[in-house]
Amino acid sequence: MPLNRDFVGRTYESSAPYEVSRVKISEFATAIGDSNPIYHDRQAAMAAGHPDVVAPPTFPIVFSLFGTGEALADPDLGLNFAMVVHGEQRFEYERPIHAGDELVCASTVAEIRSVGRNEFLTLRSDVSTTSGELVCRTYNIIVERGGAA
Repeated sequence: MPLNRDFVGRTYESSAPYEVSRVKISEFATAIGDSNPIYHDRQAAMAAGHPDVVAPPTFPIVFSLFGTGEALADPDLGLNFAMVVHGEQRFEYERPIHAGDELVCASTVAEIRSVGRNEFLTLRSDVSTTSGELVCRTYNIIVERGGAA
């Protein structure tokens, strides 16, 4: 069954700020196998011109989907999780994420489209500081296999 197009344009706000810590950044970098010192060592990050440890580019995945969980879990959307695969993820940065940032996320159902027998759901998340500075945008495409049939 096709996804409910009435969800396009709906925005979901994160419930609480996400506090970025040096430990979380280092753990994430270790988990993805990246030993770049700017992700693990404050002095190395500062020597590279940053105020603190820098998060790897894919770090926002840790918290950016919190806001979209509400939309994805809504039965009125019609998403069959048993048929879902991750299609694509990309990030557009205004500036790096640093340890000490407190970030909030507003996630929007940007697009729903049918491609063959599949439904493609694009979620855009605007990641900002608690003071309103846009840090990055994430785009997540979820594919529901066979949903358009």
